[in-house]
Amino acid sequence: MNTVATHEAFEHPALFYRTEQEYVEQTVSFVQEGLDLGEPVAVAVPGPNLELIRAGLGPDAQAVRLLDMTVAGRNPGRIIPGVLRAFADAHQRGRVRIIGEPIWAGRSAVEYPACAQHEALINAAFEGRAVTILCPYDEVRLDEEVLADARITHPTIVTRDKEGTSDVYDWRSVVVRYNEALVPAPDAAVFSFGADELYAARAFAVGEAERLGLAGQRLDDTELAVAELTTNSVVHGAGRGTLAVWAEAGQVVCEVRDAGRLSDPLAGRRPPERGQIGGRGLMLVHYVSDLVRLHTSDEGTTVRFYLGR
Repeated sequence: MNTVATHEAFEHPALFYRTEQEYVEQTVSFVQEGLDLGEPVAVAVPGPNLELIRAGLGPDAQAVRLLDMTVAGRNPGRIIPGVLRAFADAHQRGRVRIIGEPIWAGRSAVEYPACAQHEALINAAFEGRAVTILCPYDEVRLDEEVLADARITHPTIVTRDKEGTSDVYDWRSVVVRYNEALVPAPDAAVFSFGADELYAARAFAVGEAERLGLAGQRLDDTELAVAELTTNSVVHGAGRGTLAVWAEAGQVVCEVRDAGRLSDPLAGRRPPERGQIGGRGLMLVHYVSDLVRLHTSDEGTTVRFYLGR
């Protein structure tokens, strides 16, 4: 499988497949081509598909970094720093080759906007880098809206019969479209805070999360994420913010909103540079959460995170 060359070093093709056989043939060919060229290769796809690729590679699977995306990429917001950049940054000599499948039929409607934004933001995160990231899409099981977005977020489209340039490629439009306004649940418990109430805000969130069924490490995750977000609100969000907590579809949801404007679309997804002080707060929230949704506008920013019981 040969991806279409682009003027930039970064290549980001979407693979549309319809059958298990197509999937195996195309992905294994992509991996083998990379191994033959001496390129480091990683594969991060849902567990069943991972086993298909592992079996198709045979002994060569030992030379590939294999990750179950349902675990490593449960939260789409941590895929860029924790999966893609982690692998690419560890192999900076020559081209790196990765298969990443962040969208599968089991993804929920609540998760999908974050998934679509992730696919779009890959283009910004790797611009100019010698990296190829192939993203498979199941044409049979995924909605047409998902496939349409894939054509917008990927400059190259690969199918069984052909590959070519997408004529609708415009990743920035997807980032904007899914920057959706977020409204807390009507029954949410709400706490307003300023610089003097940061400890009280953390205690409030942990107490509500425990009441709603979280325990152990999940309570620690709640406290850490709320601490990072409320501190950001005080420092960057005009000194104050509002915290809301509620239960939704078997998860506990925490939301922090303030008057700050988040201008960097890769905030929380860009690993800090060596020696960098600060700038890790939102990324930590991504790492401890099952999902993070974000909305920003001239009026302010809302960050919502989900934790499973």
